[in-house]
Amino acid sequence: MKNNLIGLMLLLGLTAQAQNHSHSSTTSVKYPNIKGYQTLSTDLHIHSVFSDGNVWPTIRVQEALMEGLDVISMTEHLEYQPHSKDIPHPDRNRSYELALAEAKDHGLIVIPGSEITRSAPVGHNNAVFIQDANPILTKEAQDAFNQAKKQDAFVFWNHPAWYAQSPKGVPVITEFQLKQIKEQKLHGIEVINTGDYSEEALQIALDHNLTIMGTSDVHDLIEWDFTKKGVHRPITLVFAEQRDAASVRKALFEGKTVAVFNHLFVGKSEFLVPLIEASVVLSDAKYIPNTEILEVTLNNTTSSNLLFENQMPYTFYHHAPVFEIPAQGSIKLQIKTGEKLDEFTLRLKALKAYSAPKTQVVAEWKIIPLH
Repeated sequence: MKNNLIGLMLLLGLTAQAQNHSHSSTTSVKYPNIKGYQTLSTDLHIHSVFSDGNVWPTIRVQEALMEGLDVISMTEHLEYQPHSKDIPHPDRNRSYELALAEAKDHGLIVIPGSEITRSAPVGHNNAVFIQDANPILTKEAQDAFNQAKKQDAFVFWNHPAWYAQSPKGVPVITEFQLKQIKEQKLHGIEVINTGDYSEEALQIALDHNLTIMGTSDVHDLIEWDFTKKGVHRPITLVFAEQRDAASVRKALFEGKTVAVFNHLFVGKSEFLVPLIEASVVLSDAKYIPNTEILEVTLNNTTSSNLLFENQMPYTFYHHAPVFEIPAQGSIKLQIKTGEKLDEFTLRLKALKAYSAPKTQVVAEWKIIPLH
């Protein structure tokens, strides 16, 4: 009874937030735009009671609004329907339709999608930007991929390292995946799912030019699975030309993404480096009076803690070579430049920002001290 009351209170709270048009909260995800693109926060792998989730689709919309997401997709399992006795629905588009109606006046973009659910070696795959989920529900897995291709869907490989299908926790790319990639029927791969990060999946993405994805794959309340644990859901940051579905689709096919899970960033360096550089805004750069120590304030504009390591020949006066800027916080860094410089480049390695397995990116900021 107690659990039921807690769940009811949470659901009522979510509903009240959405009805009051409160599109952000203390749990909001925040990441800056980069030059030439809008940075859109997306979760393209979520479930409701219309497959094996435990909430109604409208709750997924309300959760996304509370967290300040830009885009979601209801990706219900086509083949796996454990609630079918209670919620029979021959139309596999129904979850999307309910979420779309809920999001109508709130600015959240809802993308039509479905999950193709098969045993290994096919595994689980999400098809998003579909036109109709029903024809994708086929007996043969290859027919499902063919139908997704016919609908111009963007398809990505879900949790390829999931131990239920890959007992060693390492993704195994088979002839099936290689065939889909060759025929342009598989376009992306999850490197982060639920909170699990797979370096091997990242390597597969790089080797086969697959779009790097991060998703929550949420089944219960976001509050229970993530927020109460002090973390944000995993998301994919999509670098789109405009804030609309067509631009998101284009960016996904072009691989313009970074997967994020709290303080972990994974993506190609061409997008990861400008994202990290835009995430830190420098201010108040000046030399401490009567010294050759440059003091500068580093402001973290994101909802992630940012961990850095000094990559310069100059050392710090106060901080260790490795330091952290808290989410939405700032620090004052004192740099021993040895002489008073008119111009200076701050060079730091982002220790939790990976462009390849065990490879972190280095970011730079130009500083012109005040005199």
